[in-house]
Amino acid sequence: MANPWAGVVELTLDGERRALKLTLGSLAQLESTLATGTLIDLVDRFEAGKYSTRDVLSPIVAGLRGGGWQGRGEDLLQADITGGPIEAARIAAQLLALAFTIPGTSEARAL
Repeated sequence: MANPWAGVVELTLDGERRALKLTLGSLAQLESTLATGTLIDLVDRFEAGKYSTRDVLSPIVAGLRGGGWQGRGEDLLQADITGGPIEAARIAAQLLALAFTIPGTSEARAL
């Protein structure tokens, strides 16, 4: 199910493997939910290790929606993410990196 070439990562949510992908629509939705700044500011916070729990959950929700999930952000408040907060942060960072990196390279796309 995971396919980094297509920007797809996996997360186990309440014991079920889910595909996450940041589509253009889910990126737009993500940007509208940010408390401060832009998507680039969010990426910068992850790169600096200065992200909040909201910074982690926002890309997770957007990625789940991009992968076809019909839930709401509030649904994750009671959800069990296998690997806990550290795994959630890793997946959120990976989603952002894949959304802004050319597949097969380490170069970020010019925005």
